[in-house]
Amino acid sequence: MKNLRQGLKSFFLNCFVLISSLILYTSNADGYPIYAQQAYTNPRAANGRIACANCHLAEKPIEVEAPKSILPNSVFETIVKIPYTKGSKQLLGNGQLSGLNVGAVVILPDGFKLAPKDVLSKEFQEKNRGVYISPYSSTQDNILVVGPIQGDTHPEIVFPIVSPDPKVNKNVNFLKYPIYVGGNRGRGQLYPTGEKSNNNIVTSLIDGQIFDIEVTSKGDTSLYIKDSFGKEIKQNVPKGLSLIVSKKDTVKVDQPLTNDPNVGGFGQTETEIVLQDPIRIIGFIAFAFSILLTQIFFVVKKKQFEKVQAAELKI
Repeated sequence: MKNLRQGLKSFFLNCFVLISSLILYTSNADGYPIYAQQAYTNPRAANGRIACANCHLAEKPIEVEAPKSILPNSVFETIVKIPYTKGSKQLLGNGQLSGLNVGAVVILPDGFKLAPKDVLSKEFQEKNRGVYISPYSSTQDNILVVGPIQGDTHPEIVFPIVSPDPKVNKNVNFLKYPIYVGGNRGRGQLYPTGEKSNNNIVTSLIDGQIFDIEVTSKGDTSLYIKDSFGKEIKQNVPKGLSLIVSKKDTVKVDQPLTNDPNVGGFGQTETEIVLQDPIRIIGFIAFAFSILLTQIFFVVKKKQFEKVQAAELKI
């Protein structure tokens, strides 16, 4: 009897853990940065391509702003701007329309990482309310991801970053480092499994004529196409896509049957930052001051020489 109770207890505990995991996984999987985190150990491939571009096939521009140089153990901001036409609507997986979401990934040099909240000003925390930035993984805290968040209220994403101190971290040097940035708006055309999402144009599978169009109770549309040999096929169009063909239209293979629902896309860019040695700056200031002082002495000496020369001419 005791073994039976322990067995039932273990069974219900495992069920609880499994259900909890499924719930958490489902909620996280709605965000495209999570897809990349699950599928790629490193989001940047050897050829420089960021993993998000594998699912978001359309190219869109992004901008990045960061300081040109920074001192050790200092907090600075990297701003990723993701422009798009405000009011644009994206097609969701259920066929409904919604405002565009945005997301970004920032790949920093080793040693650079997300600034802790206790060093951020209240003004910054208020400005970045609703933006949850996290490291890409527990072993890669120099790679930061964020999203999906509402694009209309976050046209730009501010990443607070703290620079490393070479005196503490011996793997870091006072050098120029690259920062790689990727930014996305809207849903992708592919899932990490390779399957197409409904955010794609539907094209005809055969040459033929559309002889019937039906709308299902779920809102999907079924097209019935007959080729020249009398073969008939049924082609499904997901809910939310608008047909650009009609009954009795003749279509060719790969001819678009719907409008293009995609209004988003992905872009990547890069910038550089110099981890500056304070001693070098002090040395440069001292050098510049010495040059300035030398020039002043030259001018003063020249004036003295001119005065002596003028006095001799009078005599």
